[in-house]
Amino acid sequence: MQIPEKYYKIAKISIVSLLTIILIAGGIAYAKREALLTAAIKKVINKADKEYDLELKIESAKFVGLSSVQFKNISAVPRDRDSLAKIENFKIGVKLFPLIFGDIKIAEINLDKGIINLVKKDSTSNYDFLFRKKQADTSEAKPELDLAKFANNLINEMLYKIPDDMDIRDFRIKFTDDSSLVDIHTTTATIDGGDVSSTIKVNGNESTWHIEGSVDPGDKQLNLMLFADNKKVELPILEKKFGLKLNFDTATTEMRGVKQSGDELEINGSWKVKNLLVNHSRISSNDVIVQDASLDADMVIGKNFISIDSTSTIHIKDIDVHPFIKYTLSPSKIYELKIHTDELDAQQLINSFPQGLFESLEGIQVAGKLQYNLDFYLDSEKPDDVIFNSRLKNAGFKVKKWGKTNLQKINGSFVYTPYEYGKPMRDIIIGPENPNFTPIDQISPYLKNALLTAEDPSFYSHNGFVEESIRKSISTNFKEKAFKRGGSTISMQLVKNVYLNRQKTLARKIEEILIVWIMENGHLSSKQRMFETYLNLIEWGRNVYGIGEASRYYFSKHPAELNIGESIFLASIVPRPKSGLYRFEGDGSLRSGLSSYFNFIGGIMAKRGLTPPDSNYYGFYSVRLRESLRSGLPVDSLVADSLLIDSEAEEQDGILQQLFGKKRADSLQVKEALKPKSISGDSILTKAPSTRKDKREQRKLERESKNKKGNE
Repeated sequence: MQIPEKYYKIAKISIVSLLTIILIAGGIAYAKREALLTAAIKKVINKADKEYDLELKIESAKFVGLSSVQFKNISAVPRDRDSLAKIENFKIGVKLFPLIFGDIKIAEINLDKGIINLVKKDSTSNYDFLFRKKQADTSEAKPELDLAKFANNLINEMLYKIPDDMDIRDFRIKFTDDSSLVDIHTTTATIDGGDVSSTIKVNGNESTWHIEGSVDPGDKQLNLMLFADNKKVELPILEKKFGLKLNFDTATTEMRGVKQSGDELEINGSWKVKNLLVNHSRISSNDVIVQDASLDADMVIGKNFISIDSTSTIHIKDIDVHPFIKYTLSPSKIYELKIHTDELDAQQLINSFPQGLFESLEGIQVAGKLQYNLDFYLDSEKPDDVIFNSRLKNAGFKVKKWGKTNLQKINGSFVYTPYEYGKPMRDIIIGPENPNFTPIDQISPYLKNALLTAEDPSFYSHNGFVEESIRKSISTNFKEKAFKRGGSTISMQLVKNVYLNRQKTLARKIEEILIVWIMENGHLSSKQRMFETYLNLIEWGRNVYGIGEASRYYFSKHPAELNIGESIFLASIVPRPKSGLYRFEGDGSLRSGLSSYFNFIGGIMAKRGLTPPDSNYYGFYSVRLRESLRSGLPVDSLVADSLLIDSEAEEQDGILQQLFGKKRADSLQVKEALKPKSISGDSILTKAPSTRKDKREQRKLERESKNKKGNE
């Protein structure tokens, strides 16, 4: 279709008129720009004074060229505080074309001789005004936060502030508090044609850092690397403040692209680190070194969620892991995690473990293939419906050579050393050389069955882990907002005591899981031998280890002679072995609050045909502490509580965990062993203490009893 010529004339006239108006407006603005600049500066100074108690001074400010402003001698001093900032020369320019559409994009920045001085003394600082909350406006309802929109605006604001050209010289940031001083001195920092280069002095000549790479704000791309001259990049302030030692050779961040797809924002990028060293008491007792790690991430941000897509890949040395991580904010908080690996060479996997993370597995040689999948889903509104599925599949996996630790040592005699307060108690031979060692066929079936019922009913059928128990542990701990329940099996408790150090760290827990898997799937020991070893080394009281010592200590009996009541009692104290004597009356009988527990455990055993049905609390009234221990038992100071039991509890789960609530005690750490176990209604009655340890135990038990009464 041919457009009439008159419409072309109308369009030309309109465009010329519009340009004329813009030029006239631009001319007026240009003529008035100095006055506008002065008014804007005055407004900023007044706002700083009124809202932040900040004295802001600018000696001079003037336009240089068409769109750049030159400032001289800028200073900022909070009222009655140390000086915050001072800059001698500062020049900034903006891009004109985006400005027409209301976007402020930086074209250039030049800074010469500046300092930001952050000072904190006691509880006051010269920068706390930055975090002062403004009074909320309650007149209007706040709109629901759109995470995708918020993230897009935030990224744009950040990129718009990156200039095309930058030249910074002699700019220092200092942080001083009561115990430390950090001085970061940027001697030079430039952006020239998208190329980034900088030299940063840290704490004088302690270290010299460099940031190099490229930026392209228009295409929303950047690639930056941080490294130091002839040494690692170190962050000593983290060690001083948080006990975290952290350093690395190089760290790289790359943003390859950002795009809007419907209501979702997609960000593609990567993060890489070389020779990362981490040391923290809660992570590991050793330096943990990650030689080569990276994350290639496809991040997706929606209106109400943030996620890392399963197309992302974590690289750790020679292995690749594909994670899916998603956090949904509303209408309820939902946490999702999926991990998938391709089939991996088992030795490559072992070799890719960070150095220093798993001491027991260092030097081990294995064969075969491994493949791992994890599926985790938790809705904060429905924690009981938590999903936890973990599968490590193996094809031909076997151990060819042991490294630092021989995981088959439990098949013969070995020396076990329990610790308390970080000090060794004594060496105990787990084997026939020890007169207290009791072969499993010489232990009362009542004791074996009572302990399995209470601690790990499916021990002989599972492969080291009970997923249902782990799921219930996650659900309970999430609802309680604290660690109230563990999911350890007998296999895990055995590995923890025999092979691992006393450090309560994340690394030790993961190492425990790995060793259990290797032992169970590699069939390194029979279940019968594992249970026998467990019964002969776990703690049953103060300096009482193994069933041989325990049965003689409490009842002057051989383990084969234990009856049903004595067996249930011994099973009941495994999570809190040092509380054993506190469960008896002065005449050697058991406290009445334990009768319901006996009825519960005994009832489960009876259903399984492990003991005859008994309406008289399964031997509760026949239990008598040996006479020589009764004289040291003081008179009760509290009234007995009743033991509240959920008769519908799943037998598959660890029964004692349902009753006691907290994680099992580590017999190698007395502090853990002394922690109260929040027995559901079970009054572990306190007695007049005779020693400092007894006093501590009494105070804990009294607090526990009071808390239970309050909850009832």
